[in-house]
Amino acid sequence: MKTTRYATYNLNYHIVWIPKYRESVLVGDVVTRVRDIFHEIADEKGLEIIDLTVQPDHIHLFVSSPPKHAPSLLANWFKGISSRKYNHRHADHNGEKIKWARGYYAGTAGHVSSETVEKYIQRHEEDEQ
Repeated sequence: MKTTRYATYNLNYHIVWIPKYRESVLVGDVVTRVRDIFHEIADEKGLEIIDLTVQPDHIHLFVSSPPKHAPSLLANWFKGISSRKYNHRHADHNGEKIKWARGYYAGTAGHVSSETVEKYIQRHEEDEQ
């Protein structure tokens, strides 16, 4: 359990999103850089990253947050701030920028099946085409 001044909570969110056009850009040094930036964001916003998996074509973030933050806000923070920071710091080195697709999957703590995540990714692929 965690506490704020007025709340005791245990709110954990599983958020998944993909790079724009589902490109496999999250490889090599990019993985380390993106992970570092996500941890910076969590520290700046007072969040706890419970687990973080960076795959070549998608991100799985399991994060704990106080109740004042909506899951949509968390997704927007991690996606928006990470792309700005990455592109500002590293785009000049290799010319590659990180761009995230518009959507995301958000679920609460508990068991999320891989089938649910796969359905999200497939649906998003269909929307892009």
